[in-house]
Amino acid sequence: MGCCVSQNADSKASRIARWRSTGIVALRDSKLRSFPDEVLDLGRSVRTLDLTHNRLVVVPLEIDNLINMQRLVLAENLIERLPVSLGKLQSLKVMILDGNQMSTLPDELGQLVRLEQLSISGNVLTYLPETIGSLRNLLLLNVSNNKLKSLPESIGSCFSLEELRADDNSIEDIPSSFCNLINLKSLSLNNNNVNQITPNLLKDCRSLQNVSLHNNPILMDQFQQMEGFHEFEARRKKKFDKQIDSNVMISSKGLDEGVDL
Repeated sequence: MGCCVSQNADSKASRIARWRSTGIVALRDSKLRSFPDEVLDLGRSVRTLDLTHNRLVVVPLEIDNLINMQRLVLAENLIERLPVSLGKLQSLKVMILDGNQMSTLPDELGQLVRLEQLSISGNVLTYLPETIGSLRNLLLLNVSNNKLKSLPESIGSCFSLEELRADDNSIEDIPSSFCNLINLKSLSLNNNNVNQITPNLLKDCRSLQNVSLHNNPILMDQFQQMEGFHEFEARRKKKFDKQIDSNVMISSKGLDEGVDL
């Protein structure tokens, strides 16, 4: 009995020592119902925390102990909300929260000014906070499979944004501020209620190569009549030709042709 206790203690101590030395804490599929105290106690040592596919419901306020964390992965849990203390994680670059039960995000999300990737698909979000516009370094935003009826006007201030995925929501239109997203390359809005696109989108978003609008009320004729369509079409074809020249493997959906209505 004493031997087993000693071995377990040694095992836990070595695990904590490994986490501290590497900065990587990976506890996928561990049936966790709460954040382990020993992880929160690691404080500034943690760079990556991956708790995918557990049974977490609450993210503790003490998450801000992990002040140097750059990558937070909490996908496939039962999380209903995020604490306001999340905004103190100023080093965070990647946050993946897919497959939870969140209906709102805290305004403090906008304090994560170094964030480059934010994925929150498969939740029950009904809106995004206006503070999301403060994420000036954001490259990828994935809000697919939620209950969004609109996207905030402030999203046009995410000037670095290159890819936006918002499939499988109830979005009806695209904010006019989208025209400010001069680095946007890919916009995916499949399975929504989009019936029109802000008129100058194709003209102003000069990096745009892919627009996917399957199963929306908008018609292809409307899209083709937009100002800047021919320039967009040229960029799309150039991208497509490069894929072929590079012998890109064709997926089950085929090569991305850029315009899908």
